Amino acid sequence: MVGERVKRAAILSFLSLCLCQIGWADFLAELAKPHEGRSMRATSTAKVGPDGKWALEGQSDPNSNRDNSRVQPGETRVLMDVKGPGVITHIWITFLGPEPHPWAKDGCANHQEMLLRMYWDGNERPAVEAPVGDFFANSFGKRSEVISLPVAVEDADSYNCFWHMPFRKSARVEIINQSEKQIGLLYYNIDWVKKDKIDEDTPYIYAQYRQEYPVENGKDYVLLETEGKGHYVGTVLSVRTRSPSWFGEGDEKIYIDGETKASIWGTGTEDYFLSAWGLKTTSTPYFGVPYFDQWGIVGGHTSAYRWHVTDPIVFQKGIKVTFEHYGWMSPDENPEYRSHSWNEREDDYSSVAFWYQTGEPTFKARAPHARQRALPSLDRTFAAREVVNATHHGQGQAEPQDLALYPEGHLLYRAEGPANAWLEVPFEVEKKEPKRLLLVLTRSYDFGKYQAYLNGVKLGGVMDLYSEDVATREYHLLDFWPEPGTYTLCLECVGKNPASTGYYLGIESVRLRERRPRVTEYGHDRDKDWRQEPLLYN
Repeated sequence: MVGERVKRAAILSFLSLCLCQIGWADFLAELAKPHEGRSMRATSTAKVGPDGKWALEGQSDPNSNRDNSRVQPGETRVLMDVKGPGVITHIWITFLGPEPHPWAKDGCANHQEMLLRMYWDGNERPAVEAPVGDFFANSFGKRSEVISLPVAVEDADSYNCFWHMPFRKSARVEIINQSEKQIGLLYYNIDWVKKDKIDEDTPYIYAQYRQEYPVENGKDYVLLETEGKGHYVGTVLSVRTRSPSWFGEGDEKIYIDGETKASIWGTGTEDYFLSAWGLKTTSTPYFGVPYFDQWGIVGGHTSAYRWHVTDPIVFQKGIKVTFEHYGWMSPDENPEYRSHSWNEREDDYSSVAFWYQTGEPTFKARAPHARQRALPSLDRTFAAREVVNATHHGQGQAEPQDLALYPEGHLLYRAEGPANAWLEVPFEVEKKEPKRLLLVLTRSYDFGKYQAYLNGVKLGGVMDLYSEDVATREYHLLDFWPEPGTYTLCLECVGKNPASTGYYLGIESVRLRERRPRVTEYGHDRDKDWRQEPLLYN
């Protein structure tokens, strides 16, 4: 926890420094100018209706602290429905997380399952349509801290937006609960300024989500394609890797005003997001990577944002924003059985494009239902908590343990030392096909070092499971074509980190992860004996 506080303080200090150096004076200068209009707010604060009872609409109740509501599955909660002209200047939202809570024992919807929509001037099509999480640069249903200028998610649970959103006749903001669980304790404040008029040339803001699971071969991934006059101001891009190694060699290619060859052509995915030599977790005023779990694995997750606040991409007739999906790839996914950096990969992409424009956008993309937004499972999972019998472990106790990291908990093996300390998980293979073998293990302050074996064959190196804080991690062990039959994954204790206070082991599951169809098509490793030469492609 101390490390997290230090990290957060460093981020905030960096943000303050950047503001001082590149625009703080401009912000202060604007405050010294006259402002037209009248400040207003749409809020979830407790209200009473004409009958004196609690109501969604009505007068604020000074005698109640019931400032939140629960949104049941399938319901739409209107946060704001006002007449213009006006400008939304700030949105703040919070709600319970998806994990079980004393106020929600079965958990709640995650923010990927909540669809945010905003409508300007009575238009039937929403101008903003994106999952709540993705709109606030929080992807995959994971809660992550974001400290940037237009979006700030403090402590991963207070969702703030500072994009200015003008409207002329009306504005309607709503959240649709597309989960099978309720949205728990929804609070919100939407601040706006009521105006006498909005200038005729003022553009509207738009934000649209889209996805491809996986991206389409032979076509660049399209974030936005629209006709009209305006400027592009932001990107949230989320990628789940379906192949080993680095996914981000592809360039951004942006076509302005109907051109057939992109005049804005980048040098790599991480370069577009203003990083270099890859991506890692970070948060800055104009760019960041809120979520990055593990480098180069099959099934890794990366989400990044890039705000074009001081460098909007201007267009007069139209714009098309795309990304190539090229990167490194393992030899068994190449027809010539070699690894190099320029391969068209088939990863899972989703995005939110942010832009201002006049006229009606012509972008046809729409957000699918939350059931389709959830990433499809790649795994055949063998839960470890079912293996509690003493025949499956050595000296010490093994017991299921509930843990917030895992919906179904994990298995905790309380080894007393390295002597005769082991735990095994049997599993069945039904069909010979390419799979990746991996473990989902817990790391903690009292955990030991373990070595993995499959049917007696040593896989990889020693896994040090010590961590100052309780955390989860995937440990990838083997790419192979297993024959049908019974297999046993064994973990043997070989000691502990000097900083650890114990030799314990926490394991959530053994998993067989799906490889891309082209691995089967090429079949390079089909007849190799994994026992003689265990392979793990990185």
